[in-house]
Amino acid sequence: MSRILGPDDIRRALARIAHEIVERERTEGLVLVGIADRGDHLALRLAREIATIEGAQIPVGVLDITFYRDDIGMTAEAPEVHETRIPFDITGRTVILVDDVLFTGRTIRAAMDALTDLGRARRIRLAVLVDRGHRELPIRADFVGKNVPTQLGDDVRVLVTEVDGEDGAVVQDGPAGRTIREAPAVAGQEESA
Repeated sequence: MSRILGPDDIRRALARIAHEIVERERTEGLVLVGIADRGDHLALRLAREIATIEGAQIPVGVLDITFYRDDIGMTAEAPEVHETRIPFDITGRTVILVDDVLFTGRTIRAAMDALTDLGRARRIRLAVLVDRGHRELPIRADFVGKNVPTQLGDDVRVLVTEVDGEDGAVVQDGPAGRTIREAPAVAGQEESA
């Protein structure tokens, strides 16, 4: 697999996203909602970064979108169901929806449907660690850790210590087991070892 982000890259990306959130949004009335099962861990990390920057304690929730997906029942695999835990009212608040990888936009559409069932947010913003392109719906992220050009059949995975035992992000070429390729380097960005 080709590593596109290492632990230091993820730490820096989350710190940058937290600064951007603080610059663009008021922390009063702000909540973070992470999409299970990696977006929720990233949301907790963002909340800690915002607390360090602003001293504000931002509420964090976990959203499971399994039964809101438009592809449920289209595969032979049983979906992995997680628990939604949002111990606060989102009505009238700014919700930063947090996910690991933005691809077609269908997960985010499902997440917005799920949030709408929980209340009427004042506005919803989207923060993602990796935006890999290939949208099928008109959805874009407001806060992005890294844009990664990919082929449609590539597999992009974000790893978080809480789930995977390590932090990182990897790209593997399509399902036929073709050769792994390095993602193009971004000027001024070094890959950590």
